[in-house]
Amino acid sequence: MSDEARLRDDLCYWSRSLFDRGLTGGGSGNISLRLPDGRILATPTGVSLGRLDPERLSLLDADGRHIGGDRPTKEIPLHLAFYQTRPGTGAVVHLHATHATAWSMLPDIDPDDAIPPLTPYLIMRVGRVALLPFFVPGDTAMADAVRGLDGRRAAALLINHGPVVAGSSLEAAVFAMEELEETARLALITRGMGARTLSAEQIAQVIARHGSASD
Repeated sequence: MSDEARLRDDLCYWSRSLFDRGLTGGGSGNISLRLPDGRILATPTGVSLGRLDPERLSLLDADGRHIGGDRPTKEIPLHLAFYQTRPGTGAVVHLHATHATAWSMLPDIDPDDAIPPLTPYLIMRVGRVALLPFFVPGDTAMADAVRGLDGRRAAALLINHGPVVAGSSLEAAVFAMEELEETARLALITRGMGARTLSAEQIAQVIARHGSASD
């Protein structure tokens, strides 16, 4: 099996996994990965992540031009913004995950650190999360907002829309998305209870030992 064929299967496998576990529903959400030669595989527009066909995945050149497969998700500019500003990015996952989306709707979220540091794994797998304004789905201004982060964040929370995460590989991006969603769930469960977050010293200890995804 060629590298591309394996990665096509991997993209469909992880997409189905996210769908089956309720992190995305219907035809929502989109995922892309960068092939070794710089081309990009992406989920097609309007297709459930639970029913992807490896042979029909959208294929784009390094500049995002559609060169094969079904028509790509309208959020491709959002994905490209991460590939262009974070050179180590191997995959991007964007979902409408329930808890992260709910958290994005609250009025007092820190725009520079949108998800509270409740666990060390958020620091290790996701890093600090930027909060970005509301954009109509498919609006290229969304990609411009990501470029405005200058590569300083591997994840962002789109107000009233959902999270987007970049990772060094497809598996890393999926794991980071799962961690972000689970931390948002914890934040909602403990909201108003005075929950302890990691201190600056504890965060520094985690980063010193394990690094941070936003580095």
